[in-house]
Amino acid sequence: MKSWKPDHRSVAATGRLRQTLLLFSLAVAVLLAACGTTSSSGGVSSPTALPAPTSPSAAPASLASGAEMAPGEAEPQLPATVVDYQGEQVTITSIERIVSLNGDITEIIFALGMGEYVVGVDSSATYPPERTKMLPNIGYQRRLSAEGILSLNPTLVIGDEAAGPPETLAQIRAAGVPLAITADPPSLDAPQQKIRFVAQALGIPQRGERLAAQVEAEIAAARDLARRITNPPHVLFLYLRGTDVQQVAGRNTAVDVMIAAAGGINAAADAGIVEFKPLSPEVVIAAQPDVLLVLDKGLESVGGVDGLLKIPGLADTPAGRQRRIIALDDLYLLGMGPRTGQALTDLTIAFYDAAQGSRP
Repeated sequence: MKSWKPDHRSVAATGRLRQTLLLFSLAVAVLLAACGTTSSSGGVSSPTALPAPTSPSAAPASLASGAEMAPGEAEPQLPATVVDYQGEQVTITSIERIVSLNGDITEIIFALGMGEYVVGVDSSATYPPERTKMLPNIGYQRRLSAEGILSLNPTLVIGDEAAGPPETLAQIRAAGVPLAITADPPSLDAPQQKIRFVAQALGIPQRGERLAAQVEAEIAAARDLARRITNPPHVLFLYLRGTDVQQVAGRNTAVDVMIAAAGGINAAADAGIVEFKPLSPEVVIAAQPDVLLVLDKGLESVGGVDGLLKIPGLADTPAGRQRRIIALDDLYLLGMGPRTGQALTDLTIAFYDAAQGSRP
């Protein structure tokens, strides 16, 4: 097994809630019928019982079509007021020119059907690709420049707490531009919280409630599938940017939440690691993962699977010996946005497959 990727041939029908729930319901029905026996390793008996994985490029739950709007939802109601993550009230009077500071927030804006108002995005905004790549880029979310943002003449600057540095945010506030920053906790409640915050800021709270409910249902269905994994694999997440940045993620991280919800055990957290720590042979020896979980860009930065396994210690782990490596798109896996339910489903499928060969 070189590296697990979602099957792009199965993209069909994950965009709308009724289609997603139908897929999950059918999968659960098959699982209930098939799970009377287990494999010798203690995992679920057959990987064919789970649905085909979706694609990171599949459309998320979206309310973009005006035909789907309930009466009174189509037009933004402004002015709108939100309370930001620091408890400050922010009043928005115009959304004609939105600059989005983070990829997850950009994706939410588009999923709410408000992408036409976005005039600038940061470099982490990769979804939807056909729209975001055409917009002015303001730099990376943690290293933003007030000058570049203000040059776009925004009527609203919106992001999450990862945006910075603080001096840049202070300059935007000082310029008199409404700046709405939401919390981004490492929790499966984060997608719904951020969706509701963005929708409130844009004057479309009802639309936000509908999208949040859809995403919540997708996450719940994915978690139900994950409960069918009876032999959870130990998973080591690696954040890689070439040889310069090589880290593992423990507790209090978004990926820890995703691993646990998908039916795995975070090997770094199990070894006592909290948040991010440098990857080292000692960490690898303590973790002894069954699966290595990486981001697409990270895997590419170290030269693919072969390059990954040249990192000291990794080739000698159960995951390295079996080449059990899962690679997913950065924003798809870690964004905690509209596609989190889909990402969780893909992760569950991959863990389910890995559980067939993991430790008994």
